[in-house]
Amino acid sequence: MFATAALAAAAAASQAQAPAVSDDVVRLGLILDMSGIYADVTGKGSATAAEMAIVDFGGTVLGKKVDLLVVDHQNKADIAAAKAREWYDTQKVDAIMDVAGSAPALAVLEVAREKKKIVVFSGPGTERITNDLCSPYSVHYTYDTWSLANTTARATVEQGGKSWYFLTADYAFGHTLQASATDVVKANGGTVLGASRHPLGSSDFASYLLQAQASKAQIVGLANAGGDTVNAIKAASEFGLTKGGQKMAGLLLYINDIHAIGLDAAAGLTLTEAFYWDMNDQTRAWSQRYYDKLKKMPNMSQAGTYSSVMHYLKAVQAAGTDEPAAVMKQMKSMPINDFFAANGRIREDGRMVHDMYLFEVKKPSESKRPWDYYKLVATLPGDQAFMPLSKSTCPLVKK
Repeated sequence: MFATAALAAAAAASQAQAPAVSDDVVRLGLILDMSGIYADVTGKGSATAAEMAIVDFGGTVLGKKVDLLVVDHQNKADIAAAKAREWYDTQKVDAIMDVAGSAPALAVLEVAREKKKIVVFSGPGTERITNDLCSPYSVHYTYDTWSLANTTARATVEQGGKSWYFLTADYAFGHTLQASATDVVKANGGTVLGASRHPLGSSDFASYLLQAQASKAQIVGLANAGGDTVNAIKAASEFGLTKGGQKMAGLLLYINDIHAIGLDAAAGLTLTEAFYWDMNDQTRAWSQRYYDKLKKMPNMSQAGTYSSVMHYLKAVQAAGTDEPAAVMKQMKSMPINDFFAANGRIREDGRMVHDMYLFEVKKPSESKRPWDYYKLVATLPGDQAFMPLSKSTCPLVKK
């Protein structure tokens, strides 16, 4: 209950006593999937985005060099936790700026909590980061499972998609997505006609899609991720599901997935993103710089990594120190206005609140150039997109 006041007091005391920059360097770390299933949506792209932020800031803060360390956690939580502990203890890393994947992220979150060090997340989705497992030193920056389900389901129902059927991955992640989306659909006057649960890593979606077609639901919600989502969308195209008048809504999709699927199969799909490269002049300018380096457009997690690194460095500059409590106080007090977010803010639970966007994937005939994949359907303001504090179980939130 008194965590915010305690953090402020600690920040003031630490700022008065600590040297401006510990070890004469500000050292940041990224614990990513560099070679596995999340490599395309985090990996080299997220590392490049962080590097761009450091260069754009000038390469130094408070007159000291900014260093960046990157490691591959191989999608193993124990490796991620061990690396975080090593970095904080022996490498003197000041902040870990992303961890790919929810399980590794939660493992690193606990190390950061123990060490009273800053950790910021743009890649993982679990809402527990700002809910029951929230920490005074952690920030969930780009998206979470609650915002994805809420934005897609809410906006889709408001656009007329009242009846839903789910294809759900049969494990905790899929169950949570389906449950969250179901609550939103019903709260906004829609109905759920049924669901089919499939094993992780399914290669044959025929029986599940036949059940979805038979339901005659307007919307087929995909409560899965990665290869399962890609395979389901490709199979739905082959079955003619969307040509029959039904629409598909992806609850966790990146632009990289659409690029892999292709517009022939993905056309008409609705999905939620925190960022799209072709939104305005600012997003296009930054994304073109990113594209020049990697020959692909950035996704929301990669854009979020850039924005969060820049925000962290601005907070260090404003605080006059890299001491964690003082920097976090600044991060929570300073608004975020850049190509990624307008009037973004970090709440007491560590949630960075910003607008989320519902998109529809274009038909091939509507796409004018490579990576021209989305048309905007609706914008959901941040205070509607993310879990309200009144529903939070974060112990830092005053009730």
